[in-house]
Amino acid sequence: MNLLETVEQDTMPARYKHMTPQEMIARVTEIKAQLGEDLFIPCHHYQKDEVVPFADAIGDSLQLAQIAANNKKAKHIVFCGVHFMAETSDMLTTNEQIVTLPDMRAGCSMADMADIHQLTNAWPKLQTLFGDTILPVTYINSTAAIKSFVGEHGGTTVTSSNATKIVSWALQQKERIFFLPDQHLGRNTAFELGIPLEHMAIWNPIKNELEYDGNLADCKVILWKGFCSVHQHFTVKNIENIRKNHPNMRIIVHPECTHEVVSLADDAGSTKKIVTEISNAAPGSEWAVGTEANLVGRIIQENPDKKIVSLNPFMCPCMTMNRIDLPHLLWTLEAIQNGEQRNQIKVDEHTTKFALKALERMLQLS
Repeated sequence: MNLLETVEQDTMPARYKHMTPQEMIARVTEIKAQLGEDLFIPCHHYQKDEVVPFADAIGDSLQLAQIAANNKKAKHIVFCGVHFMAETSDMLTTNEQIVTLPDMRAGCSMADMADIHQLTNAWPKLQTLFGDTILPVTYINSTAAIKSFVGEHGGTTVTSSNATKIVSWALQQKERIFFLPDQHLGRNTAFELGIPLEHMAIWNPIKNELEYDGNLADCKVILWKGFCSVHQHFTVKNIENIRKNHPNMRIIVHPECTHEVVSLADDAGSTKKIVTEISNAAPGSEWAVGTEANLVGRIIQENPDKKIVSLNPFMCPCMTMNRIDLPHLLWTLEAIQNGEQRNQIKVDEHTTKFALKALERMLQLS
């Protein structure tokens, strides 16, 4: 079964790299005006500043996919994000709409840490260990194939915004949950719901084995051994430095950070929560933010009345998110203008059917 069909990426012509920013901005603006309602450009919060001004909607991954799904007029949806986001958008839109990713290299290292073949190997082993007592739950930051497996086995997706509510529901359905692919979001959410750390196990997909020293009967949460390469680099030492040098700063981090970091921070929440919390804060308030560098920079620009720094001043932007740049956006739009089709994201019917079940369960519970 072909779980995912994609049109292979061509090599972007060199001429785009030699255009000036002004030339590219003028062309993108012109093409957007010409295509009108036939074109829709959703843009994730973590995207480069050079791309964000052309967005028709800015938000987190699921929010953007839902907005795209509600747009029935656009023939072309050019998703400025990463691969799994474009997959979700394709599954939620009509067959007549074409979802395009300007650069097919724009993936997500976390999503790539959970391979469907690893999951199909893990499941029977876990069934042998625990019987039919496990409900699979996957973060929205996962491939369509993973979402499909979870949906076919009665599970659901979660976002960082609704994880507490969804995981709470999942734990009422079965004795334990299998949380993919981000161990930190799973651990932080389960701990918030009162599950002790010693009742959480790790599934190692490389070794295809359970890492757990306790009594199997006590295990309530099985965490896939994956992580966000950006958020895992915020450390306890970063927090200690802020406490020492900026004692008035409030520290807010994303729940993809490690449990130690989340426990020491003043608050943790989704991208949307971080943006809203700081935006609504009192003028003059001080903040250290533990999330992706492009977003932190944009938050600083949008809140000149506050003192805001990155929790880790040496943090780099998400490199896969940064794949989408102005040259690739222009290249994609000119192809559409010329009636060409490249870098289309197309999820097959079987995968879509069960992945949508996982997504719909989450939306109904939310």
